[in-house]
Amino acid sequence: MLKAIRNIVLLSGTAAAATPLLAQTAADHVAMGVAANDAHDPGTAIQHFNVALEQDSTGYEANWRGALTLLNLGELLPDSAPPARRDSLYSLAERYAGRAVAADSGGADGHFALAAAVGRGSLTLPQDARIRRAGIIRREALRAIELDPGHDGAYHIMGRWNAEIMRISGISRFVARNFLGAGIFKQASWNKAISNMEKAVELDSSRVYHRLELARIYADRKRGADAEAQLHVVESLPLREVMDSIYKRQGVELRRRLTRR
Repeated sequence: MLKAIRNIVLLSGTAAAATPLLAQTAADHVAMGVAANDAHDPGTAIQHFNVALEQDSTGYEANWRGALTLLNLGELLPDSAPPARRDSLYSLAERYAGRAVAADSGGADGHFALAAAVGRGSLTLPQDARIRRAGIIRREALRAIELDPGHDGAYHIMGRWNAEIMRISGISRFVARNFLGAGIFKQASWNKAISNMEKAVELDSSRVYHRLELARIYADRKRGADAEAQLHVVESLPLREVMDSIYKRQGVELRRRLTRR
């Protein structure tokens, strides 16, 4: 595992933490990992979460926070990076999230992390594999909401889940429902995509990603004025998370596309 830590640091291009990694308790390392993420330094954060897991591989918080950090590291890799490098980070994130759920099945954040990891890891898979995993994403996100009705991240996942399915062509959805065993696709709708993402925004109105994805859904539904309103807010929001600068650039590009319509 220590080798994995070094490899991930090299992948992220982040320097090692100044504090000696092996000098604190697992709880200390989790706290330092949280602080590093707050400072937009996921490379150092994953070092601390991994050392915490070296000390206790079943640690609930280290596992779910580590999973989400690995997802960020995967997204931050440049487009020129070998696909296998990103896939390995997403696969490890799914493993960590699964351990979090096993450690505490009553914790909403573990189920949320698993839904996010399965979803992110599915993006590069063949369509039939993505279809098989769609039910897992939905199940885990709904379980997170059941455990914590105020979990904005889980509502975000449900909003995207519905939107991504509705973006598939009608023929593909028919094939999935009737021939690939994905009857769960019948549960998807644009109305649910909108209501879930609007709920995520309501629960955390200053999160850039929520508003960007809501704008995308509005744009898909030809609600240009509503999409523009969300993008205007996106531009004004502070950079809370490491991915926010990227999301803001995506918002600018979406606004350009809407203007050209």
